[in-house]
Amino acid sequence: MPDPATQAPDLARIASHASSLRHALRVHSTDRGVSTLVARIADAQQLADTALRLFLALSPQTSRPSPPDLLLLHHVARIAKAAQNAAAELAAALARGVENQHRQADAASGRVVLIGPTPQQFIDSAADLLDDIPALCQAISHDRPVVPRH
Repeated sequence: MPDPATQAPDLARIASHASSLRHALRVHSTDRGVSTLVARIADAQQLADTALRLFLALSPQTSRPSPPDLLLLHHVARIAKAAQNAAAELAAALARGVENQHRQADAASGRVVLIGPTPQQFIDSAADLLDDIPALCQAISHDRPVVPRH
């Protein structure tokens, strides 16, 4: 298995990307438009792709990886999962936003009943999922285990 220290630039890039995406989600609400939300979905998917490529690079070529190697792979897999789940939450926000617009357009007059969670709640959930990624990257870089929050 390659030395995780040689993957430090990849880990730093993943942590930075996750922090930037999380910040963008926290600062900008759903009023930024569909194109911005689609771009954020693509960002989260790219983050997951980067983590999965790192996982493949670190995967042992033998059938019996050591416990530290398994822990390292577990952390990288958690990073990929968090990024993929964030992308899914953002896609759900997009779908809910479009659904709500459709409901409002169909209701020419009268009260519109919007179902929850709201698009912003999905976006907040995505940002929450991204919160752990920098800590996981730091733990891998410093060879420390991270206790799951969830």
